[in-house]
Amino acid sequence: MEMSSANLPFLRYPGGKQRQINSFAYLLPSRQEIMKSYIEPFVGGASIFFHINPDKAILSDINPELIDLYMGIRDYPKEVWEIYESVPETKYAYYAIRGIHPSKMDLPYRAARVLYLNRTCFKGMWRHNAHGDFNVGYGGQDRRWCITLEHLQEISKRLKNTYIVCSDFEDAINRSTKGDYLFLDPPYKPGGREQIHTHYRFGTFRFDDQIRLARALRRATGRKVDWAMTNSLHPDILNLYRDCYISSLHKGTGDQIGQITNSPKEVVIRNYKERAI
Repeated sequence: MEMSSANLPFLRYPGGKQRQINSFAYLLPSRQEIMKSYIEPFVGGASIFFHINPDKAILSDINPELIDLYMGIRDYPKEVWEIYESVPETKYAYYAIRGIHPSKMDLPYRAARVLYLNRTCFKGMWRHNAHGDFNVGYGGQDRRWCITLEHLQEISKRLKNTYIVCSDFEDAINRSTKGDYLFLDPPYKPGGREQIHTHYRFGTFRFDDQIRLARALRRATGRKVDWAMTNSLHPDILNLYRDCYISSLHKGTGDQIGQITNSPKEVVIRNYKERAI
């Protein structure tokens, strides 16, 4: 029996859209309306990918460990599960796994390590120190066993026709051509101009990156590519997209990690009026 798309997002991901999808799903195309590929340059927790369940997709992120996770589950779901399940339920085991560098592991182990750390670290934060080592503290086992072998097998099935790549967002956007559909959820602080907090893998997403993103999307529009993006309500962000369609989110991210508020400082920005394609 196939799992519901609502049950498939499996990562605890700060800023992820799993709990907000219903508030803006009416603005997104259906699987049948996407003529070519669904492309997500900031894949994160992939909530929108699972919601749309496209026939063909390109998932990209600049975080290599995140890409290892998706590739590992796509290609080796059973092996990833067996490794994940085998880790003892102790704080000591958490710090032992955290201390192993990914370069010493093959793909199934790297994927299982990321999944284990994500499900057992403090609030699903993804933070690295100056040496590039994951350094979030232990959060407990409460959220670990929401994941099952059947869960990973269904995710693997959904990812089979998906090209997964570690790349800069601009490279992913530049792949798009007419008939593709882009969804983007860049790192941002709701209501802020820049993201400079450290719970994202690479720490910052400056206003210069926002400008580069806007320019890449303008070029995509010129290629007749439809796109939608969640972003901050900040006036400088809105000004970058003054010629686009902008809708307020009715439910969004609060000031605290994992918090959802009914007074968000976030918007959905699109280059089409209501439905794409």
